[in-house]
Amino acid sequence: MTPGEHRTLSPLEVSSGLVLPARRRAPRLPELPAGTTPRQAIEEAILPALRRSPCVVSFSGGRDSSAVLALATDLARREGLPAPIPVTHRFPSAGATQETEWQEQVIAFLGLHEWVRIDAAGDLDCVGPIATETLRRHGVLWPCNAYFHVPILEAAAGGALLTGVGGDEAFSASSWARALDVLGRRARPIPRDALRIGFALSPRWVKSAMIRRSLPEFGAWLRPAARRAVHASIAAEAATEPLRWERRFRELSGSGYMEVSLGSLRVLAGDAGVEISHPLHHPRFLAALAALEPARRFRSRTEAMQMLVGDLLPPELIGRATKARFAEVFWAEHSRALVARWQGEGVDPEIVDIERLREEWRSSAPAPHTITLLQHVWLELEGRSAVGELAQPVGGLGQRSPAQRAA
Repeated sequence: MTPGEHRTLSPLEVSSGLVLPARRRAPRLPELPAGTTPRQAIEEAILPALRRSPCVVSFSGGRDSSAVLALATDLARREGLPAPIPVTHRFPSAGATQETEWQEQVIAFLGLHEWVRIDAAGDLDCVGPIATETLRRHGVLWPCNAYFHVPILEAAAGGALLTGVGGDEAFSASSWARALDVLGRRARPIPRDALRIGFALSPRWVKSAMIRRSLPEFGAWLRPAARRAVHASIAAEAATEPLRWERRFRELSGSGYMEVSLGSLRVLAGDAGVEISHPLHHPRFLAALAALEPARRFRSRTEAMQMLVGDLLPPELIGRATKARFAEVFWAEHSRALVARWQGEGVDPEIVDIERLREEWRSSAPAPHTITLLQHVWLELEGRSAVGELAQPVGGLGQRSPAQRAA
């Protein structure tokens, strides 16, 4: 995709709120000089952004954004460059989003003097003024909260933005961790480990079938055929998770859903004339992680943070397990008003059970995966055309995606 483009979501993706990418060959990771550490690789990814002015960091106070801010701050001081500027959304009326204590602790620990805080109320509703302006310009983007970056990009206008996107993927433990620990004699086996090892070593089709049977219910608002297609895609994707450490990061570098997500952010950055960078998903950083010797590999997110920024952040932040939740922000006055007047427009009844969707949207806490569909509905009610297929109501099951064909 070119800088001004993003992938159009399929009808099933819009309706489910998930990206369901087709299977493809993983790209090769770049060759790095022998001995390159993950810290060195990520600093190489950060440095070009620091050389632009202003260089802004999207900073929530979570571990990933804190790590990027700490690394950028340390590197700027060593290179004699201006310090990066953290920019933070704050939602005073949404208690589950509050990260103030963690944020202030990080800023004080790093000794930063400039910190932009944006107080938002209904402005960041999923069909509020910022979201709908983005919908008018670009149609439906994924993830549904990509528009959160618009005020941050405005603060970075003409410069660069560093994000913590990719940390969840790079630092998450392998699904096969226990089986691999037993096989590698790093853990004492118990009887149930025989099943774990057998499952981990099973052919992909066996894994997919077993995962599909154990998946929790998803998409109560979807028709049975659509729900089966989504479950099949989720299971097939989970079954492809590599056992080998190196292969894991190669697969991650070619992740279809990460490509869609980063493409959306790249489009929004282009609107503001900003160079956007995601150091935790940079190919050189992933290559450095892939090249780690077995003795240096992390087994948890906390170990990964200690390896990367253990000398730059407070130990209590590195080990924290909590995260902010933003459901209250998405579902505010604008979305509730839209739901109240919605009469089923923009939704194909072959994919979606309209009455069950209506119940979901009118509940006290609607499923976050229905937000993408609500944004599409807003476009239909406003008479605005989105991109490609989404200029029309969400199409029927006759338009079959790879996930649907696999069902």
